[in-house]
Amino acid sequence: MKPIWYFVGLILLVIGGILLLTGLYMFLFHSESKSVLSSLHPNIWWGATMLVVGLIFIVKNRNITID
Repeated sequence: MKPIWYFVGLILLVIGGILLLTGLYMFLFHSESKSVLSSLHPNIWWGATMLVVGLIFIVKNRNITID
């Protein structure tokens, strides 16, 4: 059985990938609605951060089993 942190890493990886792809789409195809800090592209930053953290969790916990 895998530890809970392995599955947390999977969730972070999937959600981070979705956020990153959404941010890249919004960067390439500008939308009409603008927020105050939209020029900083938070979807790209948070998506990349969650993707990296999810990969770290998966790599650190891939060979650990719980009895």
